[in-house]
Amino acid sequence: MMLDATDRALINRLQEGLPLTSAPFDGIASELSITVDDLLARLERMKEIGAITRFGPFFDAAAMGGAFCLCAMAVPQTQFERVTEQVNAFAQVAHNYQREHRLNMWFVLATETPEGIAEAADAIERETGIAVLRFPKLQEFFVGFRVAA
Repeated sequence: MMLDATDRALINRLQEGLPLTSAPFDGIASELSITVDDLLARLERMKEIGAITRFGPFFDAAAMGGAFCLCAMAVPQTQFERVTEQVNAFAQVAHNYQREHRLNMWFVLATETPEGIAEAADAIERETGIAVLRFPKLQEFFVGFRVAA
């Protein structure tokens, strides 16, 4: 998983946000002295090698009347791959991670309505046969998290 200086500069730059223009990658490509095609190819390659897991907007579901909820499951290791595919098939699931713990699968549900959390979690339980523990947000803190690549 080798990243060159331009890959790292691209990751760092994209964490600052995209300009709200009809061609947002043009200015960033120019800043980095690369073409837009090279920029897009680099993003795709970084996704393929796992340097980034996704690239896209982050919407504040709660601000739009929806909800977020952190969830965890205790998935038997022999079923982990199957359950991962089942859970990830739900459009409401984001940020699904494996952890070294009894609760070894953690993910976020983002739904259009607060009631959608229970609906999605219940559906995941029916699909997988495994309980979904729900940890709703009690208070929000803005951290401004950035990762220096």
